[in-house]
Order: sequence, then C-alpha cells, then structure tokens
Amino acid sequence: MDVHEKGLVHVGGMLTPDWLFHAYTHGVFPWPQTYLGRSLLAWFSLDPRCIFEFDQFHVSRRLERTCRSGRFRITSDTDFAGVISGCAESHKHDGIWITPSMIEAYIAFHHLGYAHSVEAWSGDALVGGVYGVAIGGLFAAESMFFRQRDASKVALVALMRHLQKQNYKLVDIQMKTEHTARFGAVEIPRSEYLYRLQAALRHDIEFGRIRS
Repeated sequence: MDVHEKGLVHVGGMLTPDWLFHAYTHGVFPWPQTYLGRSLLAWFSLDPRCIFEFDQFHVSRRLERTCRSGRFRITSDTDFAGVISGCAESHKHDGIWITPSMIEAYIAFHHLGYAHSVEAWSGDALVGGVYGVAIGGLFAAESMFFRQRDASKVALVALMRHLQKQNYKLVDIQMKTEHTARFGAVEIPRSEYLYRLQAALRHDIEFGRIRS
C-alpha cells in the first residue's frame, strides 16, 4: 500500500477516547499498519473519501425480500463487543487492522456513547453486524461481518434506514470497495468531505435504538 496516496497524516499517538474524538471530528481515523514486521498506529484522512448518500443507497430486490422476511432479528447496541470482535475475526486476513488495542479503545468509546453497533441475530446467535462512530450528524461506519449469508447486509440496510430516520447528515465509509459499490457508495474529494463534516457536526442527533 502506498500510504501517501491513501492519506497518511500521522503515525503514533494513543488509542484513547480523547484521541478518537479529536480524530473523527477532523476527518481522521486510525488504521494500524505493519511495516518491517512491526505494527504501527497510523492515522489517515483519505482523498478521495467514500460515503453513502441516502438517496443513492441501493438495495437489491433480493436483499429487500430478505430484509422483510424476518429471517434475522435486528437490534442495536446490544452486543457491541461481540460485533467488533466478529469484525476482527472476519477480517484477520485483510491486514489485521482491528487489533486488540483497537477493540479495547472502541469498546471504551462505546461506553461513552460515541460508538454503536447494529446486530443481526438468528435465534439467540449473533450472526452478523456492523459498527461505527456517531458524533453530531456524522456516522462513520467502520466494519461489518457475517456468519450467515446476508446477515451483515441486512444489518447495514437497517442501519442506513435508521440513520436517515434520525436525520443524520453524513455517512462516512472511508474507502470504496466492490462490496460497498454495489450499495451505491460514492467518492468525494477530501475537501468536500471536510466541509460536509463540519456542517454535520453542528447538529445534535441522538443515535437511538433499533428493535425488530
């Protein structure tokens, strides 16, 4: 990875709620890297930045049927630790960026009311979910995982519909991937992202709860 093209802005620091809050409110997020066999805490502000627009978020007809089928029970903030741990396990071969220290930091951020999860359940089993950070009118979606087909997708759809209902202004997803592109993810210049971020932060929006 060419970290300069990816928007590296700082190496080092601490994974604490204060650092996380300052980072997200300035368009920066932590993304640990491995360099010469060492794990480094790196912070990025990507250019371009990828977001979801509510009016461009695409749900296929097949997925819509799954969402309405009742196959999964959807909740929020019921098992944040389980969701972030599931994401770490699911992506452990993708660079292992959700490190144990990241898990600990985001759980602390969750306890302060800034990090949230949406869970997909099959019976009493956690089978998928997504987590992210909510500050003001910003929701920064961080990662998702599934143990049953479509579980994470249904959780994501529930999250997006909840955020729109709560009147969130900006949904950050950092990088465009083949997966997010299918949902209609769009890239915008970092300058536009930072402008929209500051506008979003002026709103005081409660994340609330999802129950299905």
